[in-house]
Amino acid sequence: MRSAACLALALLLAACSRSSGPGTAGTTPSSALTPPAPAATAKHAEKPADAAQLLKHPENGRETVEDATGDLGSHNGLLAAVVSTVAAASAAGAAEPAASGAPGTSGTSWQEGVNYTRIVPAQPTDVPPGQVEVLEFFWYACPHCFALDPAIEEWRKNKPAYITFNRVPVTWGEGHRALARMFCTVKALGKTDALHPEIFREIHVNGDPLVAPDPTNIAQTEQIEANFVAKFGVSATAFHQAFDSMDVTQCLQRADELVQRYRIDGVPTFIVNGKYRADVASAGGPDKLLRLVSDLAAQEHRHP
Repeated sequence: MRSAACLALALLLAACSRSSGPGTAGTTPSSALTPPAPAATAKHAEKPADAAQLLKHPENGRETVEDATGDLGSHNGLLAAVVSTVAAASAAGAAEPAASGAPGTSGTSWQEGVNYTRIVPAQPTDVPPGQVEVLEFFWYACPHCFALDPAIEEWRKNKPAYITFNRVPVTWGEGHRALARMFCTVKALGKTDALHPEIFREIHVNGDPLVAPDPTNIAQTEQIEANFVAKFGVSATAFHQAFDSMDVTQCLQRADELVQRYRIDGVPTFIVNGKYRADVASAGGPDKLLRLVSDLAAQEHRHP
């Protein structure tokens, strides 16, 4: 029963992927940490080119399941299953006895090359001395990112002070870039805490992709997004000024750079201190992923 649940979890929560191409290059599977049993993983699937296409034509099972009408019905059905499975897995994980020989403080044992990969060479980080950088690569239209986000928020609020956490939106195509720009605009407005979960909810619960039918039509997308944030007290003037600001341009450039540097081809993906890469499937579940991230960060803090 437990193994079946784990397999279902891995299939439901495998990352939204850019393509079926290779993962991060420059990784090496040595075993610095104590191994648990390998987690089941799902095969990478082809991903639609943009957010609007995904929501209109769901496919491939890892993001949505296509139905005969091509509407949001199957998307919402999968999303409900994903959220339900996350909750069940988290509850089961909390009840499990911790393994021995753990790095860090969670009491879980991890194996390099199974639960996470080492990035070689290690990449520079953008944090002060004594801080450990944790990056989450995400996409607002990814149902797996949406399902995981409440757990990430809880972790973020309770993480150790030595962890500097930053979200990085992927910029693979025009639709992804449109939503990445929305993230950067909301960040420039200082409204991330208030609006980040609302953007997820608008896309996945209300079925509004927040992107123009033609994602290359930046002006139309800008107006759609301005109309949305107005519901939360953000003036049109403030939104439009931020949308075209240097802060947003630099935020998008930084996202482009990081996506390329770490060769991100699936979300959600975590990078710890420029050295380690992990996701839900590699960690063995959503609850384990955040424990793994915390343990790797603790190890980096002790032995930078």
